Amino acid sequence: MQVVTTSGRPDLMAGAGAAFRKGWPEFIFHDEVPPRYMGRVERYFPEYSLLLLEQGRVVAGGWGVPFAWDGSVVDLPTGYDDALIRSVGEHEAGRRPNTLSFMAASVAATDEGRGLATQVLRALIERGLDAGLERVVAPLRPTWKHRSPHIPMAEYARWTRTDGLSIDPWIRTHQRMGAGILGPARRSMVIEGTVAEWEAWTDMLFPVTGSYVVPEALNLVHIDRERDRGTYVEENLWVEHPVGSPPSRPT
Repeated sequence: MQVVTTSGRPDLMAGAGAAFRKGWPEFIFHDEVPPRYMGRVERYFPEYSLLLLEQGRVVAGGWGVPFAWDGSVVDLPTGYDDALIRSVGEHEAGRRPNTLSFMAASVAATDEGRGLATQVLRALIERGLDAGLERVVAPLRPTWKHRSPHIPMAEYARWTRTDGLSIDPWIRTHQRMGAGILGPARRSMVIEGTVAEWEAWTDMLFPVTGSYVVPEALNLVHIDRERDRGTYVEENLWVEHPVGSPPSRPT
Protein backbone atom coordinates (compact mmCIF):
# COMPACT_ATOMS: atom_id res chain seq x y z
CA MET A 1 0.00 0.00 0.00
CA GLN A 2 1.15 3.51 -0.80
CA VAL A 3 -0.09 6.64 0.97
CA VAL A 4 -0.17 9.86 -1.05
CA THR A 5 -1.68 13.28 -0.55
CA THR A 6 -4.46 14.44 -2.83
CA SER A 7 -2.46 17.60 -3.52
CA GLY A 8 0.48 15.46 -4.60
CA ARG A 9 -1.66 13.35 -6.96
CA PRO A 10 -4.39 15.63 -8.32
CA ASP A 11 -4.67 13.31 -11.33
CA LEU A 12 -6.37 10.74 -9.10
CA MET A 13 -9.03 13.00 -7.62
CA ALA A 14 -11.70 12.77 -10.32
CA GLY A 15 -11.85 8.99 -10.22
CA ALA A 16 -11.54 8.81 -6.45
CA GLY A 17 -14.26 11.40 -5.91
CA ALA A 18 -16.71 9.54 -8.11
CA ALA A 19 -15.99 6.22 -6.39
CA PHE A 20 -16.29 7.57 -2.86
CA ARG A 21 -19.39 9.70 -3.52
CA LYS A 22 -21.47 6.54 -4.00
CA GLY A 23 -21.25 5.74 -0.32
CA TRP A 24 -23.12 8.89 0.81
CA PRO A 25 -26.76 9.98 0.49
CA GLU A 26 -27.37 12.82 -1.96
CA PHE A 27 -28.68 15.24 0.67
CA ILE A 28 -25.32 15.21 2.48
CA PHE A 29 -23.80 17.13 -0.43
CA HIS A 30 -26.20 20.05 0.08
CA ASP A 31 -24.87 21.28 3.42
CA GLU A 32 -24.07 24.96 2.79
CA VAL A 33 -21.03 25.11 5.10
CA PRO A 34 -18.47 22.88 3.29
CA PRO A 35 -18.54 24.79 -0.03
CA ARG A 36 -17.60 27.96 1.85
CA TYR A 37 -14.61 26.35 3.58
CA MET A 38 -13.29 23.38 1.62
CA GLY A 39 -11.19 25.47 -0.75
CA ARG A 40 -9.31 26.95 2.17
CA VAL A 41 -9.09 23.58 3.93
CA GLU A 42 -7.36 22.17 0.84
CA ARG A 43 -4.94 25.12 0.72
CA TYR A 44 -4.17 25.27 4.43
CA PHE A 45 -4.02 21.56 5.32
CA PRO A 46 -2.97 19.50 2.27
CA GLU A 47 -0.99 17.09 4.45
CA TYR A 48 -4.23 15.82 6.02
CA SER A 49 -5.95 14.74 2.79
CA LEU A 50 -4.76 11.24 1.89
CA LEU A 51 -5.35 8.50 -0.65
CA LEU A 52 -4.40 4.86 -0.19
CA LEU A 53 -3.11 3.22 -3.36
CA GLU A 54 -2.71 -0.45 -4.20
CA GLN A 55 -0.72 -1.07 -7.37
CA GLY A 56 -1.53 2.48 -8.41
CA ARG A 57 -5.28 2.11 -7.86
CA VAL A 58 -7.15 4.25 -5.31
CA VAL A 59 -8.70 1.88 -2.76
CA ALA A 60 -9.41 4.27 0.13
CA GLY A 61 -9.02 7.83 1.26
CA GLY A 62 -9.63 10.18 4.13
CA TRP A 63 -9.02 13.68 5.39
CA GLY A 64 -8.99 15.76 8.54
CA VAL A 65 -8.50 19.23 9.93
CA PRO A 66 -6.53 20.57 12.90
CA PHE A 67 -7.79 22.92 15.59
CA ALA A 68 -7.09 23.93 19.17
CA TRP A 69 -8.96 21.98 21.85
CA ASP A 70 -8.56 22.13 25.63
CA GLY A 71 -9.56 18.48 26.07
CA SER A 72 -12.96 19.12 27.62
CA VAL A 73 -16.22 17.94 26.11
CA VAL A 74 -17.71 21.43 26.35
CA ASP A 75 -14.87 22.84 24.20
CA LEU A 76 -15.52 20.46 21.30
CA PRO A 77 -17.00 21.90 18.11
CA THR A 78 -20.72 21.28 17.71
CA GLY A 79 -19.87 18.80 14.95
CA TYR A 80 -18.64 18.47 11.39
CA ASP A 81 -19.62 21.94 10.16
CA ASP A 82 -18.28 23.71 13.24
CA ALA A 83 -14.98 21.79 13.04
CA LEU A 84 -14.47 23.15 9.52
CA ILE A 85 -15.34 26.70 10.58
CA ARG A 86 -13.16 26.54 13.67
CA SER A 87 -10.15 25.02 11.92
CA VAL A 88 -10.10 27.59 9.13
CA GLY A 89 -10.83 30.50 11.47
CA GLU A 90 -8.08 29.58 13.91
CA HIS A 91 -5.57 29.10 11.11
CA GLU A 92 -6.35 32.52 9.70
CA ALA A 93 -6.07 34.03 13.19
CA GLY A 94 -2.64 32.45 13.67
CA ARG A 95 -3.70 30.18 16.54
CA ARG A 96 -1.64 27.02 16.95
CA PRO A 97 -3.65 23.78 16.74
CA ASN A 98 -3.05 20.83 19.04
CA THR A 99 -5.76 18.41 17.82
CA LEU A 100 -6.48 16.55 14.60
CA SER A 101 -10.09 15.79 13.77
CA PHE A 102 -10.87 13.02 11.29
CA MET A 103 -13.57 14.36 9.00
CA ALA A 104 -14.20 11.47 6.61
CA ALA A 105 -12.81 8.14 5.49
CA SER A 106 -14.07 6.18 2.50
CA VAL A 107 -13.27 2.83 0.94
CA ALA A 108 -13.96 1.85 -2.67
CA ALA A 109 -16.97 -0.45 -2.89
CA THR A 110 -14.82 -3.24 -4.38
CA ASP A 111 -12.44 -3.11 -1.41
CA GLU A 112 -14.74 -3.02 1.61
CA GLY A 113 -14.11 -5.41 4.47
CA ARG A 114 -10.31 -5.31 4.18
CA GLY A 115 -9.62 -2.94 7.07
CA LEU A 116 -8.55 -0.15 4.71
CA ALA A 117 -10.41 2.58 6.61
CA THR A 118 -8.32 1.74 9.67
CA GLN A 119 -5.15 2.08 7.59
CA VAL A 120 -6.26 5.51 6.39
CA LEU A 121 -7.03 6.65 9.94
CA ARG A 122 -3.65 5.42 11.19
CA ALA A 123 -1.90 7.27 8.39
CA LEU A 124 -3.74 10.45 9.36
CA ILE A 125 -2.74 9.98 13.01
CA GLU A 126 0.90 9.67 11.92
CA ARG A 127 0.61 12.92 9.97
CA GLY A 128 -0.84 14.65 13.00
CA LEU A 129 1.91 13.39 15.30
CA ASP A 130 4.57 14.43 12.80
CA ALA A 131 3.07 17.93 12.86
CA GLY A 132 3.23 18.06 16.66
CA LEU A 133 -0.47 17.60 17.33
CA GLU A 134 -1.27 16.04 20.70
CA ARG A 135 -4.85 14.79 20.39
CA VAL A 136 -7.05 13.05 17.82
CA VAL A 137 -10.85 13.20 17.71
CA ALA A 138 -13.60 12.49 15.18
CA PRO A 139 -17.29 13.41 14.74
CA LEU A 140 -18.44 9.96 13.62
CA ARG A 141 -21.42 9.33 11.37
CA PRO A 142 -22.38 5.86 12.66
CA THR A 143 -23.13 3.36 9.90
CA TRP A 144 -26.37 1.95 11.31
CA LYS A 145 -27.80 4.99 13.08
CA HIS A 146 -30.15 5.62 10.13
CA ARG A 147 -32.01 2.48 11.20
CA SER A 148 -33.03 4.24 14.42
CA PRO A 149 -33.65 7.88 13.47
CA HIS A 150 -36.00 8.43 16.43
CA ILE A 151 -33.31 7.48 18.96
CA PRO A 152 -31.05 10.24 20.37
CA MET A 153 -27.36 9.71 19.60
CA ALA A 154 -26.47 9.61 23.30
CA GLU A 155 -28.75 6.60 23.76
CA TYR A 156 -27.66 4.90 20.55
CA ALA A 157 -24.01 5.22 21.62
CA ARG A 158 -24.79 3.13 24.72
CA TRP A 159 -26.10 0.16 22.73
CA THR A 160 -23.46 -2.58 22.89
CA ARG A 161 -22.95 -6.21 21.95
CA THR A 162 -22.14 -8.97 24.43
CA ASP A 163 -18.42 -8.25 23.97
CA GLY A 164 -18.93 -4.68 25.21
CA LEU A 165 -18.31 -3.04 21.85
CA SER A 166 -20.86 -0.89 20.05
CA ILE A 167 -23.53 -2.49 17.88
CA ASP A 168 -22.47 -0.02 15.18
CA PRO A 169 -19.71 -1.14 12.78
CA TRP A 170 -18.13 2.32 12.35
CA ILE A 171 -18.06 3.02 16.07
CA ARG A 172 -16.51 -0.46 16.59
CA THR A 173 -13.79 0.33 14.04
CA HIS A 174 -12.71 3.29 16.15
CA GLN A 175 -13.09 1.41 19.44
CA ARG A 176 -10.77 -1.32 18.17
CA MET A 177 -8.20 1.39 17.53
CA GLY A 178 -8.56 2.39 21.19
CA ALA A 179 -10.98 5.30 20.79
CA GLY A 180 -13.39 6.24 23.55
CA ILE A 181 -16.77 7.94 23.23
CA LEU A 182 -16.90 11.59 24.32
CA GLY A 183 -20.53 12.44 23.56
CA PRO A 184 -22.95 13.55 20.85
CA ALA A 185 -22.15 16.21 18.27
CA ARG A 186 -25.71 17.50 18.46
CA ARG A 187 -25.60 19.92 15.54
CA SER A 188 -23.03 18.33 13.32
CA MET A 189 -24.59 19.20 9.98
CA VAL A 190 -27.59 21.34 9.06
CA ILE A 191 -29.10 20.85 5.61
CA GLU A 192 -31.97 22.98 4.36
CA GLY A 193 -33.83 23.14 1.09
CA THR A 194 -37.20 23.60 -0.53
CA VAL A 195 -39.71 20.75 -0.42
CA ALA A 196 -39.06 20.10 -4.10
CA GLU A 197 -35.32 19.90 -3.45
CA TRP A 198 -35.79 17.42 -0.63
CA GLU A 199 -38.08 15.33 -2.81
CA ALA A 200 -35.41 15.27 -5.53
CA TRP A 201 -32.58 14.48 -3.10
CA THR A 202 -34.46 11.61 -1.47
CA ASP A 203 -36.76 10.32 -4.27
CA MET A 204 -39.63 10.69 -1.80
CA LEU A 205 -42.85 12.71 -1.56
CA PHE A 206 -43.62 14.96 1.41
CA PRO A 207 -47.34 15.72 1.05
CA VAL A 208 -47.96 17.27 4.48
CA THR A 209 -46.05 19.19 7.13
CA GLY A 210 -44.35 16.88 9.59
CA SER A 211 -41.25 14.87 10.48
CA TYR A 212 -40.19 12.12 8.10
CA VAL A 213 -37.95 9.05 8.17
CA VAL A 214 -35.63 9.41 5.20
CA PRO A 215 -33.31 6.64 3.96
CA GLU A 216 -29.72 7.12 5.21
CA ALA A 217 -30.71 10.08 7.43
CA LEU A 218 -29.57 9.62 11.03
CA ASN A 219 -32.33 11.86 12.35
CA LEU A 220 -35.79 12.88 11.16
CA VAL A 221 -36.21 15.41 8.38
CA HIS A 222 -38.66 18.18 9.24
CA ILE A 223 -40.85 19.37 6.37
CA ASP A 224 -42.84 22.61 6.52
CA ARG A 225 -45.14 22.73 3.50
CA GLU A 226 -46.48 26.17 4.40
CA ARG A 227 -42.99 27.68 4.40
CA ASP A 228 -41.79 25.43 1.57
CA ARG A 229 -38.85 24.37 3.69
CA GLY A 230 -37.23 21.11 4.71
CA THR A 231 -34.66 21.06 7.53
CA TYR A 232 -32.38 18.27 8.63
CA VAL A 233 -30.15 18.61 11.72
CA GLU A 234 -27.81 15.65 11.99
CA GLU A 235 -26.32 14.39 15.24
CA ASN A 236 -22.93 12.71 15.05
CA LEU A 237 -20.78 11.19 17.80
CA TRP A 238 -17.50 12.58 19.09
CA VAL A 239 -14.80 10.03 19.91
CA GLU A 240 -11.21 10.51 21.00
CA HIS A 241 -8.30 8.34 19.95
CA PRO A 242 -5.41 7.68 22.33
CA VAL A 243 -2.13 9.31 21.35
CA GLY A 244 0.72 8.32 23.66
CA SER A 245 -0.10 8.95 27.31
CA PRO A 246 -3.71 10.14 27.78
CA PRO A 247 -3.70 13.87 28.57
CA SER A 248 -5.40 15.12 31.69
CA ARG A 249 -8.82 16.37 30.72
CA PRO A 250 -10.30 19.52 32.29
CA THR A 251 -13.79 19.15 33.71
